[in-house]
Amino acid sequence: MPSIAQLEKLLALDPHDPFVLYGLAQEHAKARDFARACDFYDRCLAADAGYCYAYFHKAKAQQSAGDETGAIATLRAGVTSAKKAGDMKALGEISGFLDELT
Repeated sequence: MPSIAQLEKLLALDPHDPFVLYGLAQEHAKARDFARACDFYDRCLAADAGYCYAYFHKAKAQQSAGDETGAIATLRAGVTSAKKAGDMKALGEISGFLDELT
């Protein structure tokens, strides 16, 4: 995976690229900067609401930050998005995580 600095250079070329935004979110989550990770997950989802795994990983970041209520809300939005996108694999994973939290 590219570094945060490399991803930021790519983002400068296209600030609305959901793949780059998701990558930055993942890298910030790995660095345990959950607030920054959630900001990038939100930007990814604003660019492409059908980027289903962003919901799953944003909820993981929220849970790690102690925001279980936020994680549940994110997962519920993810279930809706995955159904709309017809992404059954993502739907199963998002639903499974939601079941764990509720």
